Amino acid sequence: MIWRSLLRFLPFALLVGFLSFPQVAAPFFQAVAGAGKPALYDVSPLWWLTLLHLRLVLVSIGAASVTALLLAIWVTRPGHAQGLALARSVVSAAQTFPPVAVLALLVPVIGFGDGAVVVALFLYGLLPVFETALAELTRVSPSVLEAARGCGLTGFQRLVRVELALSLPGLVTGLRLSLVTGLGLGAIGSTVGSRTLGEVIVAGLLSGNAAFVLEGAVLIGLLALVVSGAMEGVGRWVGAGRR
Repeated sequence: MIWRSLLRFLPFALLVGFLSFPQVAAPFFQAVAGAGKPALYDVSPLWWLTLLHLRLVLVSIGAASVTALLLAIWVTRPGHAQGLALARSVVSAAQTFPPVAVLALLVPVIGFGDGAVVVALFLYGLLPVFETALAELTRVSPSVLEAARGCGLTGFQRLVRVELALSLPGLVTGLRLSLVTGLGLGAIGSTVGSRTLGEVIVAGLLSGNAAFVLEGAVLIGLLALVVSGAMEGVGRWVGAGRR
């Protein structure tokens, strides 16, 4: 049990340690960089790029999650079931386009920078939350809803205190999937002028420095593991609260 807890904490410890003392890992990255090339990316502080990367993803996926949840609630209300096929088609459409293609279409309209990346991540974040919310909301037993109605709860109260309360663990899972996906896709934002950890990878590709590419990939991977582990912990806590 103790070892399991330590393993869960390991990605966070590695991430904080690397961002706080990157020079400790310099010998390892120097072996990858090759002779005459810098081992560590120093144009911008790595901790600052990590925060910018995380902020961009949280804003995008947060907006996508709220939108997807509201859409799932709408199609599961009485009389709105006919909108399910259209809603599912809309949230699934973005998944059929490569992220680079989405950015290429958005940049001429929105311009370079965070705006185009936020829209792209928003579109990619809709499907996991929508599908999990839809599955959880339709799984609530009609007898439970009837009992809540018999207790005098209004439609809004039943939604919040019964349906969403029972669906919360599944909703956390959907949010976790969207966040992890967004953290990975967020790296391509640097190709259109957004400040993310992808900046380190792009710099490595342009300069032929494999150490920069590895640094960016490692940081994104650790960040994704930390966020995934945190959301998994939230899911366990929420699930325990239901028992």
